[in-house]
Amino acid sequence: MNKALINIDYTNDFVHDDGKLTCGEAGQVLEEDILKITKEFFDNEDYIVFAIDLHEENDEFHPESKLFPPHNIRGTWGRELYGSLEDYYQEIKLNKNVYYMDKTRYSAFAVTDLYIKLRERDIKEIHLVGVCTDICILHTAIDAYNLGFDVYVHEKGVASFDKAGHEFALKHFVNTLGAKVVD
Repeated sequence: MNKALINIDYTNDFVHDDGKLTCGEAGQVLEEDILKITKEFFDNEDYIVFAIDLHEENDEFHPESKLFPPHNIRGTWGRELYGSLEDYYQEIKLNKNVYYMDKTRYSAFAVTDLYIKLRERDIKEIHLVGVCTDICILHTAIDAYNLGFDVYVHEKGVASFDKAGHEFALKHFVNTLGAKVVD
């Protein structure tokens, strides 16, 4: 095990039609591919991280409160993983190679123990799936690059509510971070 899959923010609030900050259909069509990729990593006994945005009700001090409507509030349906990924997570969550973590900033590395968890396992290669390509995926990829990880972004596993931002991020991964965008 020297690689990890980081599932970022694939929750009801970001993906479901009734989500508070949804990317809608662009995110919904990823479900099958994200589930398939997650199962492949699990079957190969690679490390799987669910890095999930966490907000508190009425938190006026969080910087996102000025930019976006309240979303991914602790204990709500909106924070649950979207669709069949939630069911699969419930099946595998007790496995030692599965780690569910809260994050409160765009990057999964910001103010979390993710870096330590990856280095403890001598992981050098990270694979990213989830939403939104130009926000949390991008910021996580930038931090991973700066921390010396080899970064892979699964094109059929990322989406955004901003098509132009999505396209920019895909180019930025390759041209600026040296990441590999894979099918």
